[in-house]
Amino acid sequence: MKKENKSKIIFIIIILILLIVLGVLGYFIYNVYVNNMVQKDYTELSSSVSQTYDVESDTEKNKAPKNPIDFKKLKKTNKEIFAWIKIPDTNINYPILQSQKADDYYLHRDIYGNNKYAGSLYIEYCNSTELTDRVTVVYGHNMQNGSMFANLHKFENPSFFKKHRYFYVYTPEKRLKYEVVSAHNYSTKHIMNSYNFAENKVFEDYLKFIQNPRSTVKNVRKKLDHKLSTEDRILTLSTCLNVGDGRYLLQGVLVKDEYTR
Repeated sequence: MKKENKSKIIFIIIILILLIVLGVLGYFIYNVYVNNMVQKDYTELSSSVSQTYDVESDTEKNKAPKNPIDFKKLKKTNKEIFAWIKIPDTNINYPILQSQKADDYYLHRDIYGNNKYAGSLYIEYCNSTELTDRVTVVYGHNMQNGSMFANLHKFENPSFFKKHRYFYVYTPEKRLKYEVVSAHNYSTKHIMNSYNFAENKVFEDYLKFIQNPRSTVKNVRKKLDHKLSTEDRILTLSTCLNVGDGRYLLQGVLVKDEYTR
């Protein structure tokens, strides 16, 4: 009798383990499917609102650069889309949003407001959508399928970092060109809540920090287009680390602000 009860218990335990394994596997498959669908949605959106052309070769003399983004169409999709970011040789080609409801509204919502783990690229309400603050932080998930801000980790490769000096942000009227200053690991410390960038000394210290990050994982541009000063505007792109707690940051300084045609 005891032997029979023991067999039943072992059988139940095996069934429970199998159910747990199947549940975890199902959850993983579901997330992969959903995340791939999210990327497909963004790819289709990009195709419908963005013209394909080499952003870095658009330097016609005495001509304003083209604006490849159809912001009128984007605004019909979601009026909280205010900009679009393109990083050459990555799949980072996405709209940027700012919610009027809550800072983290788009953390797990797509541009249509649907609940999606991958979320959207966004800034918090403390930053201006004009991108005129001394420091603006753009947040995005580090997705396993390579979407959202996962490709920021390409800048961990010294060769890729060296060859990819600039990235671009479009607004309805402008193209903003940023030079990559550094890419590095960072703590979980909230940048905008931790620094008062209105104070020159605080901003000066931050500029020194991004040129010499206190991290063992970092790439730094040794020679920039110009010496950084309190007149500069920094765009900090923030995502999760591949392993462990903390953030991975790409620091860019605005080097050209021009109207588009």
